[in-house]
Amino acid sequence: MFSTFSIVAFDPKNGDLGVAVQSKFLAAGAVVPWAKAKVGAIATQSWANTSYGPKGLELLSLGLSAPEVVEILIAEDEGRDLRQVGIVDAQGRAAAYTGKGCFEWAGHVIGPGYACQGNILAGPRVVEAMAEAFERNEGELAHRLVAALEAGQAAGGDRRGQQSAALLVVREKGGYGGFNDRYVDLRVDDHPEPIKELKRLLSLYELYFFKPRPEDLVEIKGEIALEIQRILLKTGDYKGPLSGLYDEATKEAFKNLCLRENLEERWQEEPLVDLTVLNFLRERFGP
Repeated sequence: MFSTFSIVAFDPKNGDLGVAVQSKFLAAGAVVPWAKAKVGAIATQSWANTSYGPKGLELLSLGLSAPEVVEILIAEDEGRDLRQVGIVDAQGRAAAYTGKGCFEWAGHVIGPGYACQGNILAGPRVVEAMAEAFERNEGELAHRLVAALEAGQAAGGDRRGQQSAALLVVREKGGYGGFNDRYVDLRVDDHPEPIKELKRLLSLYELYFFKPRPEDLVEIKGEIALEIQRILLKTGDYKGPLSGLYDEATKEAFKNLCLRENLEERWQEEPLVDLTVLNFLRERFGP
């Protein structure tokens, strides 16, 4: 896989590890990103050796640092001159390698808890802009990774254009229902503006897969309960009076609506509603 720019990063606030990539190549997400919760994240590209992913994660799981793993991977690879790889471990140590045979412009930038790398780029400013954007932005790791891609593209990006993008963030038991570690797992395999599309999908992913923030939970009573009952009457889930009481009939009807709208990750058994859910329902079923 040629003509790619990517970032691997670690979030010290919560231990999240992630990879984001854009490429003038079909389905970059099928090749470049590899990550394992509490272990590390790896981007393998530029005539990618996909064995770097599983091998690198195995070595990281044994306690080796990202720089040590990079050295081992390239030492064992006869095609190292054509490879490019970025690795960050669960302690935030980052490392990268760009083979001397990678197509120009090719190179990388390593910073605290991240590495940006790319080949067939408009110039070094692409990875520099990615690093600056990642450090400047705050909040969820997924958003910071996408911001880095946006900055890289704005700085010229891949000289051959755009085609695919992907985002992978791992968190222990952070996946759907808490059954796996794929906190965010998105791919745009073929699109004229893949980073823009990736950002749109991330917004939807947050709605349907993320759990509520405690500060976004409000008690269902009074006007809130009345508003929910009005929505439920409109959707046909509730047949009772507009009482403003969050009784069992209202709760059951509200649960049915939330589950039907695929909002189960944000559902609350307590008399609480996530403001993200309420705003979504207002837009979809409001006056």
